[in-house]
Amino acid sequence: MLPMSVLSWIVTTSTVGGLASLALAGSFALSLRASWVPMLVSYAVGALLGAAFLEILPEAFRLTKNPGMMTATILFGILLFFILEKLVLWRHCHAEDCEAHESHDHGRSGLMIMIGNTFHNFVDGILIAAAFLSDIHLGIVTAIAIIAHEIPQEVGDFMILLHSGYSKRQAILFNLTSSGATLVGGVLAYAVLQSMQGLIPSLLALAASSMIYVSVADLIPGLHKRTEIRATVQQVVLISLGIGSILVAGLLAE
Repeated sequence: MLPMSVLSWIVTTSTVGGLASLALAGSFALSLRASWVPMLVSYAVGALLGAAFLEILPEAFRLTKNPGMMTATILFGILLFFILEKLVLWRHCHAEDCEAHESHDHGRSGLMIMIGNTFHNFVDGILIAAAFLSDIHLGIVTAIAIIAHEIPQEVGDFMILLHSGYSKRQAILFNLTSSGATLVGGVLAYAVLQSMQGLIPSLLALAASSMIYVSVADLIPGLHKRTEIRATVQQVVLISLGIGSILVAGLLAE
């Protein structure tokens, strides 16, 4: 039986992380500070890529006896997230000029947003649990990277809900409800994975592929919309800070 401290870590990071990202996202979305979102996106790119390449993938390869299967799982994960995004179950918007803001609802109802976010957060909970079950240090780093990405994502979803005619109260309740799925996914994964330890390397590979896909296919293209030198330098600095925060978090967690 794994120590309860692992479950405590999963519950704490899932709950506190969800509430913190929701509070910050609501604060940015409902105030003039929404103009800071591009900076948050740059930081999130660094945190996601840093966590994937510096922490999660090395641990996944350390645990597996079949590196070829691991790389195939990463490739499968990237394709899977592409398909999910095509089905509008994994759709992220991080700025007001996103295509989802071009009309009243652009085909995306508040219900679809809540379903998509709930599914996304549930999977995040599973990935956080898998990381903690592998190593506490890896779990902390994974949780930080996921929270860093959640803030700009939820800002975008707040904006979509408001533009679709929902009140601020409804937007907050929708996002609060969906954020609870992270805790549910984490606790369920903890219960299941204790007797299925062999799945942990594959889940870590999927966690890394999701972070790589979101960074490269979803966040970075938006950064290319600003081509001026000052914006580029700012983006590089913030991406580096994101990577650096993962390195610092890893050192502190050891």
